[in-house]
Amino acid sequence: MTTALRILGLALLGLAGPLDLAGAGEAPRATAVPAGSHYVALGSSFAAGPGITQPADVPGTRCARSADNYAHQLARRRGLELTDVSCSGATTHHLLAAWNELPPQLDALRPDTRLVTVTIGGNDLGYMAGLIGASCHALQPEAACRGVPAPSEREYAGVAERLQRIAVQVHRRSPQARLVFVDYVTVLPPAGGCALTPLPEADAETARAIDARLRQITATVARGNGAQLLEASRVTRAHHACAAEPWINGYAKPDPAAPQAFYHPKLAGMTAVAEALDQALGR
Repeated sequence: MTTALRILGLALLGLAGPLDLAGAGEAPRATAVPAGSHYVALGSSFAAGPGITQPADVPGTRCARSADNYAHQLARRRGLELTDVSCSGATTHHLLAAWNELPPQLDALRPDTRLVTVTIGGNDLGYMAGLIGASCHALQPEAACRGVPAPSEREYAGVAERLQRIAVQVHRRSPQARLVFVDYVTVLPPAGGCALTPLPEADAETARAIDARLRQITATVARGNGAQLLEASRVTRAHHACAAEPWINGYAKPDPAAPQAFYHPKLAGMTAVAEALDQALGR
């Protein structure tokens, strides 16, 4: 049986993880990350932080990286040399290969890189696009919006395989690096909803299922490749979009005076993730 088929078989069981690829079964590497170390942040918008405080890039780019996303906050806390190549809209493909004018995110790695964080996978599965489309359709049935599509098992398997490749490449390109997978912050309440989550229940349940499966796949790949897992989902569980103190934006009428990225982390959510990472890395 080929490696690809074995990964697919595990993904179908919800246990996607490496078997006979490099790094399988390793314990997390407790590599020290001293001040001054080179740190590379990889990922999608949940790493980039669109709409949070000030842009990190001047002039701004389509990646919409924030100067206060978790990577920038962590780098300031620990005095790290940060290369942030996270990008809104990115998929696992864009870490491994070029995306129009952008080189592969993995190209930011150096032999002396000591810390790498990765938050990716939601866009591969239509997670955020589905939530936004379903909310748009619920409020404006006449608009050209659609609900949350359920990914196929082959799509889940593809994410598992590419996350595995990303982990292997990080270890090969930056052998001293501590690799930390950071899963997605909690967006929806465990059941029901509120005015800020105008979703049909079927779409909300599909979105929760996507989130749970992606978290499971990410955890399995991290465990199998000598990487740490920072469960941002757990850190932010009590601060979903419907909570008394939400750390995530819901879906509301756009306000030009207070722009926000629908269903994306607020500053408080990013700060909580940065604090959790800082603690997890130790001193």
